[in-house]
Amino acid sequence: MRKRAVPERGDPKWHAMSDRTQASLPPLNRNRVGVPSVVAAHGTWRQILPQPNTAIVRAALSLTAAVSDAAAIICCALLSGIIYHRTAYDYFTVEVDDFIRQGCMMALLFVVPNIVRREYTVSRYLMFEGHIGQSFSLWNVAFASALIVGFLTKTSSEISRGTAVVFYVLGFSTIVLVRFVLVRIVHDQTRIGGVAARRIFLVGFEEDVERFNRDYDARSLGLRVVSSSVLHGPDTLQDDLALAAATARMMRPEDVFILVPWSQKETIEACVDAFLRVPASIHLGTERVLQQFSDFQVERLGPISSLHLVRRPLTTWEIIQKRFFDIVASAVGLVILAPFFAFMAILIKLDSPGPVFFMQRRYGFNQEPFRIFKFRSMTTLDDGSVVEQARENDVRITGIGRLMRKLNIDELPQLLNVLRGEMSLVGPRPHALAHDQQYERTIALYARRHNVKPGITGWAQVSGLRGETNTEEKMRSRVEYDLYYIDHWSMLFDIKILFLTVFSPKSYRNAR
Repeated sequence: MRKRAVPERGDPKWHAMSDRTQASLPPLNRNRVGVPSVVAAHGTWRQILPQPNTAIVRAALSLTAAVSDAAAIICCALLSGIIYHRTAYDYFTVEVDDFIRQGCMMALLFVVPNIVRREYTVSRYLMFEGHIGQSFSLWNVAFASALIVGFLTKTSSEISRGTAVVFYVLGFSTIVLVRFVLVRIVHDQTRIGGVAARRIFLVGFEEDVERFNRDYDARSLGLRVVSSSVLHGPDTLQDDLALAAATARMMRPEDVFILVPWSQKETIEACVDAFLRVPASIHLGTERVLQQFSDFQVERLGPISSLHLVRRPLTTWEIIQKRFFDIVASAVGLVILAPFFAFMAILIKLDSPGPVFFMQRRYGFNQEPFRIFKFRSMTTLDDGSVVEQARENDVRITGIGRLMRKLNIDELPQLLNVLRGEMSLVGPRPHALAHDQQYERTIALYARRHNVKPGITGWAQVSGLRGETNTEEKMRSRVEYDLYYIDHWSMLFDIKILFLTVFSPKSYRNAR
């Protein structure tokens, strides 16, 4: 355990302590002549005194990130016009100012909302996760807004449709590339101390301080623990806090983290009261139960303050995006595949007696039942309280059915379910009602799969988790992938899954 930082006996902070606190302090250990132990523990006085360029460095990094996005958008707007006209017409006579003007408008529509949402802070550039999804959503909104502004001002005619398409793809790709490069630079520089880290001070019970140091790599998060103070219990609380506050004033941290269990209300109030006298931000450390929630945040609903643990699976805007994509893709798919559906219907009827389609009850969004459409691939049509899963070399599977299941062709009629709004192209695969009722009782959070619409394909399926779930462990693994999809949804994630459904060998693994 790291030692508590102790003020000099000649320091004014020493005299501010009670006699009891002074008597309980160990003799001051000097590792070097004239240098207190707290200085030796942290290297030099330069580490203790505040670094005047810290705020400047962070502001410069934030400005660089914003300017990089704006410059990338403007350059891509100009480059898109040049590329398209050179490729399509083999000449370039359009005024360059038109493309620069459109690029500036897009840069404004993209960068300003990011500034408002504090997306250019250094902490956002410590890891790449989340940048693609957030940028893609805002890029679509900015692009649509630019088209509307261009239509209303009658300036959209100056930019050809081909140029707009090239700009849409090139601009987004460049933004992602710029973000990736900046994240790598900031992350690498933070680890070696090249980027000014936020100076934090920890105060709490010994086990909580140790857990914080164990669970978090402060340096990789852009933080530097300048010192820690341990609370020993209610009997010495006031003296411990007096020493901790005096130490914090000497170490000059930017942030103080109070690592005390939330159930100990009086201890937390005493800590807050003690550190209100220190010129630093005060944070209440997270409870262990909150570590399973990655997006929790404090919200105010009028006069009501609450800790928001879990967001809706999809926001209203995300629902609109996903539904629009589903309607367009399923409608186009049904039109294109209509002759193929007729051909498959003939093969199924010739192969074995029975209907072309197999319809079975499944649970959809919010556990609302619906009937799923599939090409019939078996001789049986189970839809009761007991549904036997298909096994390897199952005699119930027809000849054409085996081929359809291997190539995922039997799932194509579910485009009808998607068009009707009962399913989505991508989502957790729906299971028979009998299987849902069985696993809900044995697998925690199984029913959470129904918080979004079921899909024709899903993250679990393209990861190789297909076929018979003859053990609870197999189903548990599948559920984990489904819940990961729900918690990390984005349109790009859906597109990635659709691509893998067609081209990844894992999507065809374990087909029965």
